[in-house]
Parts: sequence; structure tokens; C-alpha cells
Amino acid sequence: MNVRNRIKHGMLIVLAGLVATGVQSEEAASEESAVIQVGLDVVPADTLGDLLKNVEERRVVESREHVQRERDFLARKSNQQKMLDDAEAEKRREELRSERLETQFEENEIRIGNLSEQLDKRLGSLRELFGVLQQVAGDTRGVFEGSIVSAEYPGRGEPLGELAAKMGSATQLASIEEMSELWEALQQEMTRTGEVSRFTTTVNRLDGIQEQREVVRVGAFNIVGEDGYLSYDIDVGALVDLARQPSSEFKSTAEDLFDADGGDMVALAIDPTRGALLSLEVEKATLGEQVGSIGKGFVDGQGGIMGAIIIWVGIVGVLLALWRFVDLSLVGRKVNQQRDNPDSPSDDNPLGRVLKVHEDNRGVDVETLDLKLGEAILQETPSIMKFINIVQVISVVAPLMGLLGTVIGMIQTFQAITLFGTGDPKIMASGISIALMTTVLGLCVAIPTTLLHAILAQRSRSVTHVLEEQAQGLIAQHAEESGQSLG
Repeated sequence: MNVRNRIKHGMLIVLAGLVATGVQSEEAASEESAVIQVGLDVVPADTLGDLLKNVEERRVVESREHVQRERDFLARKSNQQKMLDDAEAEKRREELRSERLETQFEENEIRIGNLSEQLDKRLGSLRELFGVLQQVAGDTRGVFEGSIVSAEYPGRGEPLGELAAKMGSATQLASIEEMSELWEALQQEMTRTGEVSRFTTTVNRLDGIQEQREVVRVGAFNIVGEDGYLSYDIDVGALVDLARQPSSEFKSTAEDLFDADGGDMVALAIDPTRGALLSLEVEKATLGEQVGSIGKGFVDGQGGIMGAIIIWVGIVGVLLALWRFVDLSLVGRKVNQQRDNPDSPSDDNPLGRVLKVHEDNRGVDVETLDLKLGEAILQETPSIMKFINIVQVISVVAPLMGLLGTVIGMIQTFQAITLFGTGDPKIMASGISIALMTTVLGLCVAIPTTLLHAILAQRSRSVTHVLEEQAQGLIAQHAEESGQSLG
């Protein structure tokens, strides 16, 4: 026992020395007392006995902490077991509740099925009636929304839409009042489609500005205003100005109707298709769109470049013909005046110049005079026939140019067919319009220029005939005076 105590005492001394040495080295050996840390408190140890005591106290404290941790763990373990038991109990209660709900759900389904069967039996033929009522209400709403009568009576389709939605529900039925309202709405629509009504409403202009205007509604066919026909836009539910009014023959009837007083009988071009024919009439190309604008050289017309060439050639031919017509008319008047006054020849007309040739050659023989007068007539003929042949050439070339444009248009049409097929006729419309328009333009140029050429030729021949007639008369007179015989 003594040996063992001595060994134990020696080990404690060595341990205390090592601890003291380590502490002294870390604290720069400035203090002689040893320090150890117990928990969160720093306890000084002046002797080895104090150090041993502190170590033993520390061991006791740690033992108590371990015991306390074990107690806490056991307490938490028992609490967690209780929580697990509570969760399992809650799970069993929810499972029982789920079973009760499933049973109740099945019973409700059976009850609903029985009630639905009972409802079907009680409704009988009324179900078919309500189906027809739903269809009629929906169709009537569509008719009301697309009818121009709604421009005067807006919002007519909303109650019908609500009725159709109600009839689509399996839980609601229509009342007698609602069915009566549907019948009344149908009756009012039939009555209003046969009325000519004047009222004031909102009209959307092309620039987007809305304004109040007085309009006249002709049944369910057309609405006209002060400036012509109006269109009813279903999307916005309002009247809008047309991008372009139809031709004057139709627009004039609309203006007459708007200006008419009550009870007056006026003619009106109506659209029985409720806008389809009017839209087509508006989209139809005008004469200006077909021919083109002079500012762009007529190239923007449906005839294209060839059509523009034909038009310019025709303009040149017509202007030349008109100029020559006026010029020949003036020359013919002066020639007639000179013929009435042969003793005073003038240089301002062909006949006067021919008469001067006779005056200058009174002493020659008949044959020489004949040659002199013939030469004078030949000199006057070019000025009389000037540009008439060009008009004739234009009258002949214009239909040939139109034929050339027709061939070009057909080539473009067949190229479009080769590339895109024949599914869309609009693809071929450009080539066909060129083919037809150039043909029309060629004929429109050829017909008037041919007539003008005939008139000019007749006028020029009449003037030339007067010159020849007067020349022969002068020759005959000269032969008679000189006593010579002709030819």
C-alpha cells in the first residue's frame, strides 16, 4: 500500500510539474502560481495539493453533467414516444374519417344519380324544348350583333347571351318571362327590318375620330349618311365611314334618300347581302386605278409599263389629230374665202399662193401654166397632209401594242402558275390584268385615232380638191383666153 501510494504521489507530482511548466511557458513565466480552467471559471492553484483538488472537483462536476445529460435524454425519449403515440392515434382517427367520407361520397353519388334520373323523368320533352331555346337564343344573339339595326338599338344581344348561358347549365331552367322576352326580341327584329328610320348615332371617321351624325337606316340592309353609304363594324359595334364610296350611280341614290322628306318616294340601291356586295363594289378598281395616274406616268395602272406606253402614244396621236383638225379647219375657211374672192390672191392660204402663180405666169402657154400650177399644188400638199400619216400609224400600231401587252401578261400568268400553282387566283390576277388592260387600252387608242385620221384625211382631201379644181379652172380660162386647146 505504501509503495502504491508513493508511486501515485510521484505521478501526480510529475503531472503537476508538466502542467505548471506548460502554463508557465504560455504565460511567459511571469507568475509562479499554476492556473487551470474549470468549466467557465478560472481557479488559481498555488500548490500541488490545490491542483490535485481542483482536478478531482472537475471530475466530480463532469460526472454530474453526464448524469444530467442522461436524465435529459431519457426524459426526451419518453416525450418522443408520447408524440409518436399521439401521431399514430391521429392517423387512426383520420383513416376512420376518410372511410366515413368515402362512404358518404358514394351515398351522395347514388343520391345524385337518383335525383338526376328523377329530374329527367319530370322534365320529359321540356329538355328538348330548353335545348332548342338555347340554340335559338345563341343564334339570335349572333344575328343581332351582326345586324345594322343594332346601330340604332345597341346592347340587344346581351340578355340573349345570358339566356343561352343559363340554358347551357343543367341546374337552371328558363322561366315563362324569359321565353316571352326571346319571342318579343324576334318579333321586334322582324318589324325593324321593314322600317326606314332616321336617327342620330356615333360614327367613326377614317382618322379614328368619333362624331355624332344623323343617319338613315333602310331595314337591315343599308345605312346612309349625308356623304353616302356607311358600314357597320361588328367588332366595335359602331358605324364607320367607308374607305371609298361606290360609283356615282349608287352614291347618288343614297344622297337622294338622305335628303328626302318623310313620305317621299325615292329610288335607293340596297345591298340584300347586308354589306357583302357593297364591300365588293367599294373594292372594285376605279378608272383611275385601272389606267393609272399621270403623276407616275401611268405606270401604276393595271396595264403596267406596256399600258403606260400605249396611253402616251394615244395621247400624242390624239393631240396631233386635234391640232391638225384645227389647222385644217382654219386653212379650209381661208381657202373658201379665197375661192369667193379670186381676184385678190393672198399669201396666207394655199389657194391664194396658187392664184399668185397664175398671176405671175399669165403670158405662158397652157402646158407651161399647167405644169406651174401642178408644181404649186405639190408644194402645198405636204403642209396640208402634215402629221396625218403619223395619226394613221398610231391607229394601226396601238392594237398591236395591246396584243403585245396581252402576250406579256399571259406569260406572267403562266410563270405564276408554274411557281405557285392554281390554288390562289390572286397570284394570277396581276398577269391577267395586264393582258386584258393592255388590250383594252390598245383598242381605246386605235378607235378614236382611226376616226380622227379619217376626218383629217377627208379635210385634207377637200382642201386639195379645191386647189386642183381652181387650178384646172384657171388653166381652162387661160386656154380660152389664149385660143389654145388643152392637152
